[in-house]
Amino acid sequence: MADTPNIILFMSDDVGWGDLGCYGGGENRGAPTPNLDRMAAEGLQFNSFYGQPSCTPGRAAALTGRLPVRSGMTTVAFPGQGGGLPAGEWTLASVLKQADYDTIHIGKWHLGESDYSMPTEHGFDEMANTTLYHLNAYTYTDTAFNPDFPFDDPEVMKMWGDVIGRVDGTAGEQWTETEKIDSSNIPFLDETSTNIATDYLESHANGDNPFFMYLNTAKLHQPNLPHPDFDGKSMAKSKYLDSLVELDHWVGVVLDKVRELGIAENTLVFWTTDNGAWQDVYPDCGYTPFKGTKGTDYEAGSRVPAIAWWPGTIEGGRRNAEIVGSLDFMATFASIAGLDLPTEDREGQPTIFDSCDQTALLKGEGGSTRDHWFYMTETELVPGAIRLGKWKAVWNIRDQWRGAASHTAIVPELFDLWQDPQERYDIFMTHWAEKTWQLPQMADRLLGVLPSYKEFPNRPLQSAGISSAMFDAQDAQVQERIQKMVHGITAGS
Repeated sequence: MADTPNIILFMSDDVGWGDLGCYGGGENRGAPTPNLDRMAAEGLQFNSFYGQPSCTPGRAAALTGRLPVRSGMTTVAFPGQGGGLPAGEWTLASVLKQADYDTIHIGKWHLGESDYSMPTEHGFDEMANTTLYHLNAYTYTDTAFNPDFPFDDPEVMKMWGDVIGRVDGTAGEQWTETEKIDSSNIPFLDETSTNIATDYLESHANGDNPFFMYLNTAKLHQPNLPHPDFDGKSMAKSKYLDSLVELDHWVGVVLDKVRELGIAENTLVFWTTDNGAWQDVYPDCGYTPFKGTKGTDYEAGSRVPAIAWWPGTIEGGRRNAEIVGSLDFMATFASIAGLDLPTEDREGQPTIFDSCDQTALLKGEGGSTRDHWFYMTETELVPGAIRLGKWKAVWNIRDQWRGAASHTAIVPELFDLWQDPQERYDIFMTHWAEKTWQLPQMADRLLGVLPSYKEFPNRPLQSAGISSAMFDAQDAQVQERIQKMVHGITAGS
């Protein structure tokens, strides 16, 4: 087997933790998922895997191996705002290029629209069927969805009147828009991406270089519009679950092609999704047994399904409940490719990663190399929650994406995620077995991230979704707020 395997990273959208059969969903949810279930049965299923609370930061974290606040990619990008993933950021693709990987981006991007932020400026040789935004952006001016859209309002039309559709491109050349997107062709986006992926596999299976394919599905982001072949094909007959059946099918098509080409034992395939289930748009959303929703610091916001498959290297049928997350792709893929992570960014400035090498975990040679997870919503410069082992402390108690963050003044909520994975029973100063003693070291871990902001300054906010003035003000207050929090916890204990 070659020292540098091919890598395929599926990034789906808004899939719920409990949607797949292997996570208790599937037929029990009204939508069989035989292909993803088979992938789990033949590979490694993660039960405590984390993304980020929404699309743009989730994808930025997965690609860069850095907390989204470091790259400035904390908020959802909208059309016409410009900006995007800063040119100085390393990505999985630009790092793997150092090991001579051929690289391709397919499907949703959602990391900006400026030329410098495009996939082909970030290590991808090619980008195909690339969509720059969430699916809603393509339906706001679709009269089938919004007959009341204010087409006569020039300010509104400035942003939504000419949303960039599908784009394609090659590194070193100007990208081109090849097709506008609306409800008429949304159902076919993932079929197109899958066809591109299988063609790429056929042309690169026996190439001189290994390849990295970043394959992003449009589904299951609201509005879910299933391909006609899958309309009504779920047991539940809902748009979301029809689309779940469709998603499972396309994943199966790609894995079948890998098997057919005889490259399975030299190909690591990872499937996951960007963020937790978007409960605010029920019923067009995934299922999660956890508290909160996409956009919150509770478990539902960031805990996501994830499966790794690498026949001959990953023993089939394994399940893992240790803390792992999409931040870890960077260190893991670099290690697998025989690379050290860069110490300077692509512009020559010192840089830092928040990624942990999970190669030993994948191979069954060790456990997770991380013991904690930071939860950060779009306005937070310091984590609004932290998991340390089985313990979780929550300061940002907003339980919906809508509305302002709601931080506790000093005293957080504290949960034991082994006994209470739904975060229902706050055990900080509440009963005879209260756990005040657990908080000081958790707060210390939060404080530990602050010196790195000074040594490796965070990039400016890249999206206009939240004013930079608000961010700057929060930055000035953050040290004082955390110090008060720590002092309060210590005094209470």
